[in-house]
Amino acid sequence: MLSRFVDWRFRKPKVAPKPAEMELRVGNKFRLGRKIGSGSFGDIYLGQHVQTNEEVAVKLECVKSRHPQLHIESKLYRVMQGGIGIPEIRWCGLEGEYNVMVMELLGPSLEDLFTFCQRKFSLKTVLLLADQMLSRIEYIHMRDYIHRDIKPDNFLMGLGKRGNLVYIIDFGLAKKYRDSKNQHIGYRDNKNLTGTARYASVNTHKGIEQSRRDDMESLGYVFMYFNRGSLPWQGLKAVNKRQKYELISERKISTKIEDLCAGFPEPFCTHARLFAPPTVVPKLVPPPRLRLRLRFRLEHLQAPTGKLTGDIIDVALLKCATALKRHIVILLIFVNYIKPGAAQH
Repeated sequence: MLSRFVDWRFRKPKVAPKPAEMELRVGNKFRLGRKIGSGSFGDIYLGQHVQTNEEVAVKLECVKSRHPQLHIESKLYRVMQGGIGIPEIRWCGLEGEYNVMVMELLGPSLEDLFTFCQRKFSLKTVLLLADQMLSRIEYIHMRDYIHRDIKPDNFLMGLGKRGNLVYIIDFGLAKKYRDSKNQHIGYRDNKNLTGTARYASVNTHKGIEQSRRDDMESLGYVFMYFNRGSLPWQGLKAVNKRQKYELISERKISTKIEDLCAGFPEPFCTHARLFAPPTVVPKLVPPPRLRLRLRFRLEHLQAPTGKLTGDIIDVALLKCATALKRHIVILLIFVNYIKPGAAQH
């Protein structure tokens, strides 16, 4: 895991750099570097602006892909531009045989940090993350879209001055849930599972068309994943993917919300109850989401305080920062930078 966090700028290249005339460029503006990740559709590379030297992320997708999606995803990013925690797009277009999208470079994902910190976040960390993550999903819903793939891998931390900010990425599976006349998409069933089974809503497992409620239910599972270190339906053995999905669905439905959230602050249980399907708990009318976010903030203020700051102290995170001084800004985001106010619109 260490190699994933060491700043690429301090690494010695494994091969000699190519001559300037052989540099790979996109949009005639950005140098293409090494591969740094993958999304729902396409691979992500490190890039650099040829004039300003700004570091960027470059997402590539072969135009011959069976189901090309990057052009659709880039349009959604354009729609979302201006929102807090939405990556800024630098350039989109066609380069040779590839669809290309260039966006601002971000820090590690919450899944990366969670794994690196031995799968332990303090309660205060989770409460502060919940505040910002709720805000991101709320913004996407306000723009008439649902994300449909809520998971820790799709939430990243910013860099530098934005190191306190949680970003949401990967709109490859996003879908518009209402039209210009404010009409909601109709009910449908017998649909294949879209998203990640571990965090998928109960209705998604049942093949029902997703809505805003499903995003919020998935987010609740992410919160409890951070709180508990794992979810009850992880590690189930199956002979194939279909059977595994069925086992996950059965365990998810049979797990009582009270048991899932036992020992943790009331807002987590409230969130799970509000957005669970009516077949799991009696149907409730969700309060304004701002009120729910305020409850997470209040719980954060009442949570035990660390010794070094008034915010979050995770021993594992401090050890990370000590071991990885080059990324101290990124890794100290939880220690000193994340503030409840960062989630405000």
